[in-house]
Amino acid sequence: MVIVKSIDELLEATSTFKGSVGFVPTMGALHEGHLSLIKKARKENDFVVVSIFVNPTQFLEGEDLEAYPRKEEADVKICELAGVDVLFMPTVDMMYEKDELSITAPAIRGFILEGTKRAGHFDGMLQIVMKLLNLIAYNKPSTFRAYFGKKDAQQLVLITQMVKNYFINVDIVPCDIVRDKDGLALSSRNVYLSKEDRVRALSLSRSLKRATELVMQKEFNSSIIIAEMKKVLSKVEVEYVALVNREFEQIDRVELSNTIILVAARVGTTRLIDNLWI
Repeated sequence: MVIVKSIDELLEATSTFKGSVGFVPTMGALHEGHLSLIKKARKENDFVVVSIFVNPTQFLEGEDLEAYPRKEEADVKICELAGVDVLFMPTVDMMYEKDELSITAPAIRGFILEGTKRAGHFDGMLQIVMKLLNLIAYNKPSTFRAYFGKKDAQQLVLITQMVKNYFINVDIVPCDIVRDKDGLALSSRNVYLSKEDRVRALSLSRSLKRATELVMQKEFNSSIIIAEMKKVLSKVEVEYVALVNREFEQIDRVELSNTIILVAARVGTTRLIDNLWI
């Protein structure tokens, strides 16, 4: 594995690739969820590139930028063992100028749900993802795939739209949510949870399980499903529970093979999200 810490080094390393390239962008503190993306990229491509970059533009004022978990030594080892070819670890100064162009999330689906609670977050996320995709695509790989988890469902939908709108030559590969044995969706922020908070956090996945039961019983009314989910979520601070279609339009009834059920809540001081694709 080659570790590169500058853009020139990245472009030089990827210039030797002859074949398909799989790319996994991360903010580090890698866990089994990230590893599942890397393994899928490894299985489906000739070469694999992983980036680790804690992107400041997608953190809002008062969020956990400085406290965000950083485990560089462990991350390097995980990537090495997973068969990554190139690990890109740039600095903020490399990725951003003082006065540069910006990208704005779409006016509707960029400003609902996560966009409502974290206004401006998606602008920064899309900006860095476009930069990273353009860097990996610079040497024109024969096939270029980028891997993103379904856990950040709204992010995934917006990245897919950005790639389409800006004609970026990359296939976006959605990857299933990875859960711990107790059902909690894996997240780098889970390390913030106390033992008691972790128990309460399980209500997010349990609420989605309850939604699954209702759908299997042919209950498709969104209001009824949301009400039942909120009963399960009674011990956490719910920010939203929503049913949307794949275009992130809110729907009154479940549409099989076209619905995402989403939940966001605060457990203690930690904000968690989870979802279910139906």
